[in-house]
Amino acid sequence: MKGTHLGEAEHLMLLAVWRLGKNAHGATIREEILERTGRRLSVSAIYVTLVRLEKKGYVSSFLADPTPVRGGKAKRYFTVKKKGIAELEESRRRMERMWEGLGAASETEVTP
Repeated sequence: MKGTHLGEAEHLMLLAVWRLGKNAHGATIREEILERTGRRLSVSAIYVTLVRLEKKGYVSSFLADPTPVRGGKAKRYFTVKKKGIAELEESRRRMERMWEGLGAASETEVTP
C-alpha cells in the first residue's frame, strides 16, 4: 500500500463521502464527483479507491439490508473517519502553502 498522502481521486472521494454523509454509496459518490468537478469516474474506479481509503483507515463501510429494488443485493455505505478528515485538512494546508504567493498564470512569469 502506498503512503498516507492522498492522491487526487482519493481526495475527491473522501470529500464526496464527507459531503454526502449517511447517503454515501457508490452511485451517489460518483454523481457528486461528476456534478461538482465534471469528472466522470467508472464504478470500478470508485470502489477500488474506496477500498484503498478503507485500508488506510480514512473511511469505514457497512452493508445495508438487501432490497427487492436491487434484486436482493445490499448497498455498501461509506463514512469518513476522523483520521480521514484530519488527512484532508492537512492536505489542504499543504496545497495552500504551495499556492501561497502565486498569482494567476497571467500575472506570473511562466515559460510558454
